[in-house]
Amino acid sequence: MVTKFTFVSGGVMSGIGKGVTTASLGKILQVRGFKVTAVKIDPYLNVDAGTMNPIAHGEVFVTEDGGEIDMDIGTYERFLDINIPKDHNMTTGQVYLSVIDQERRGDFLGKCVQIIPHITDEIKRRMGEIAARNNVDVALVEIGGTVGDIESLPFLEAARQMRLEQGHENVIYAHVTLVPVVDVVGEQKTKPTQHSVQELRRIGIQPDIIVARSKKPLLTDPKRKIALFCNVEERAVFTSPDLKTVYETPLVLDQQGLGDYLTERLKLQKRKPDWSSWEKTVNSFVSPEHEVKIAICGKYAELADSYVSVNEALRHAAASCNSRLSIDWIETETFEDKEANLQTLLRFDGVLVPGGFGARGTEGKIAAINYARLKDLPFLGICLGFQLAIVAFARSIGLEAANSTEIDSDSPNPVIDLMPEQREVGYKGATMRLGAHEIIISQGTIAEKLYRARRVYERHRHRYELNPKYADQLTKAGMVFSAKSGDARRMEILELHDKYFHFATQFHGEFKSRPSKPSPPYYGFIKACLDRKQGKTKPEFWK
Repeated sequence: MVTKFTFVSGGVMSGIGKGVTTASLGKILQVRGFKVTAVKIDPYLNVDAGTMNPIAHGEVFVTEDGGEIDMDIGTYERFLDINIPKDHNMTTGQVYLSVIDQERRGDFLGKCVQIIPHITDEIKRRMGEIAARNNVDVALVEIGGTVGDIESLPFLEAARQMRLEQGHENVIYAHVTLVPVVDVVGEQKTKPTQHSVQELRRIGIQPDIIVARSKKPLLTDPKRKIALFCNVEERAVFTSPDLKTVYETPLVLDQQGLGDYLTERLKLQKRKPDWSSWEKTVNSFVSPEHEVKIAICGKYAELADSYVSVNEALRHAAASCNSRLSIDWIETETFEDKEANLQTLLRFDGVLVPGGFGARGTEGKIAAINYARLKDLPFLGICLGFQLAIVAFARSIGLEAANSTEIDSDSPNPVIDLMPEQREVGYKGATMRLGAHEIIISQGTIAEKLYRARRVYERHRHRYELNPKYADQLTKAGMVFSAKSGDARRMEILELHDKYFHFATQFHGEFKSRPSKPSPPYYGFIKACLDRKQGKTKPEFWK
């Protein structure tokens, strides 16, 4: 079977929705019975996203096989409900490392190693391997950045060459661009799109499809103008407008005829789409009956993309509870400056402390966890949130100055400590405990009620863990460790059974959450928030 490729590029500016568009194209093909996969190209020189600051780059997404990669892979997984391996995130760093390694081995037999053909050949080789290994009908490839960026040029050149080599019907180009509206006149402006496509054509790529991001659907005249000046058919110009939920995007694009055009252009069999399951999922997000207000207490609060999977997992859980979600991101350093600020948490139905690294803001997170426990507010901790929930509880039972050695290496009670196998690790990149690991859940616990299973696999990203020396002391004081790693060496979930819902996980359940299949810890948290708000004596999932 010949895998066909759809390359998605972007113009004008970043952050206009290339990832959602790529995932939507995949969904449009998927509901027609075609097998798809998705690839994200990131033109930066980093080998992966693992060492990058979430404020600068957004969340680091973790795959089943332990990749620390771009958050757009998470978008693909949520839309397509497939697990995508780490080699589907290609970076300039990976490509150059591979080519330089070949040169050092002498593989090029004395040739002068150049961008063209050696770098572009390596990019195409990786594309071919992904296609062969996945055996899919269509591979969607999103090229990061914007057209005109110097670092993107080798990838665009490789995409250009692939059409020449594989044929017009096997490789197509979709270009996502911004159509802004000037408030003063209210007119949809097409010039940015025209200039963006001009730059793309200068590189040698003529887009087959244009997806215009705009607040409202494109009017007839701007659509015609884009078609004329960008040299595409008018029926190949589509709008991706602002919507109530991003999960509506593939439906809206397909209603405009994108699915029919895509299958026709790729010479795929014409099939009737089955949107019934996806429409049911979308409807659960669009018109809920209830509302749940959540405080996310972290230190990257200024950028929502830092916690995009957490936000989406909460939305999935809220939708499954017939609830609208309201989130406030709270910078935890405000709790350290003035303790009275903690009272703001009483305005919320629940408190979540997500993962993170470093000492900044941790005392504020501990204060928030402690306050939630004392006021019996539903609480969910993730990774660092799990570790700091242990610190907060340890201090409450008399373990003086209990802390994590990541924060205070001289703590008299290091209840959280570096994992033994991490002590000799020198490199920061790809050296944490990463990816999916087996978890064994204890019988008769909240975790068992939520998962409805005793053995599960969840994704991890951490270097620190509960110091096993303190496990018995914490357990005797009332902390329940309801799940352990498959080898029983590590604690994975904690619960406090005398509280309405006080629950934390060492793993990141958000990475496996799907719109129609919410992560069990997130579902339990939102359900507890809603049930407590409605005056129920205990969460319904206990029944």
